[in-house]
Amino acid sequence: MTDSTDIEIVAPNLKRRLSGVTATVVRLIPVQARMIGIVATGPGLPPELPHIPLSRAATLPRDRWRVWHARRNTEMALGLIFRRVLGRRYRLLFTSAAQRHHTGFTKWLIRQQDALIATSPQAASYLEREATVILHGVDTQVFRPAEDKAALRQQLGLDPDAVLIGCFGRVRAQKGVDLLVRAALRLFPERPKAQLIFTGRITPDNQKFADDLLAEAKAAGIEDRIRFLGEIPWEDVVRHYQALDLFAAPARWEGFGLTPLEAMACGVPTVAARVGAYETLIRDGETGSLVAADDLDALTHALARWLDDPETRENAGRAARDHVVRNHAIEGEARAIVDVYRKLLS
Repeated sequence: MTDSTDIEIVAPNLKRRLSGVTATVVRLIPVQARMIGIVATGPGLPPELPHIPLSRAATLPRDRWRVWHARRNTEMALGLIFRRVLGRRYRLLFTSAAQRHHTGFTKWLIRQQDALIATSPQAASYLEREATVILHGVDTQVFRPAEDKAALRQQLGLDPDAVLIGCFGRVRAQKGVDLLVRAALRLFPERPKAQLIFTGRITPDNQKFADDLLAEAKAAGIEDRIRFLGEIPWEDVVRHYQALDLFAAPARWEGFGLTPLEAMACGVPTVAARVGAYETLIRDGETGSLVAADDLDALTHALARWLDDPETRENAGRAARDHVVRNHAIEGEARAIVDVYRKLLS
């Protein structure tokens, strides 16, 4: 059991299913734990993560200030309850990735925080308070190019000879999944090696959305080249990134959007819409392409460029990996957040 005197930061995760926020907590805490006394709390987290039960987070001694680092409204509210109702000595910190106007309740919660972090300048502009902008990073030791892509594909049941496009995340219209399938319907008939895979959960309310897209692919005779793999274990998500030739993130809107960084760290160029932080992450023409959101023609044109030029695609993959290692490694993100923690604790 972690000694209470060693706990300086508590990072709650109040959602059982894997989400972008949960993934952020899971990947950051092991790095931050080498810098400061941090633990997670809440359900659905890996057992190897430094962790305390919520009941203990609610009863930590009042002998010192600690930081409660929320990333969701529910977590901001719980931190307030712990401080104001239970009298715990928590400094309240909230990280926001949202690029939209907040509701009245969210604005009120934000005003109760002692400090704010935004994951992009765009997200900061909606907070109506001063915030420290800290871009997400990725673990470049975990996300790295495959040593033998053909062998990896065989292990995963993927075609070793395919030109493989991937799109990872929840299957829904917000992610532009339909745009990507319809771009494939235009491109694939003349490119027999091109294939497309999706990983990510299909919720019951989106099952018909996915089924209708597969029906379109079947009508076009390419249903065997577009696959929905569903929700797969995290370590297998990493291996599927490594198996790709090209990544696509054609979201209609996005908070931050970490998947292009993860793909680029694996040496895979990315075609993405100009939403979220993608314009900050991707160097247009060098590590991938940026296209207007919800623009099927632009998406199709950009994908065609990378599909048809393997040499440029491979060079862009190397440039993408170098770009992430230099500018978006997780250690830099972790250090910047720990700096905010130390200011709050001082």
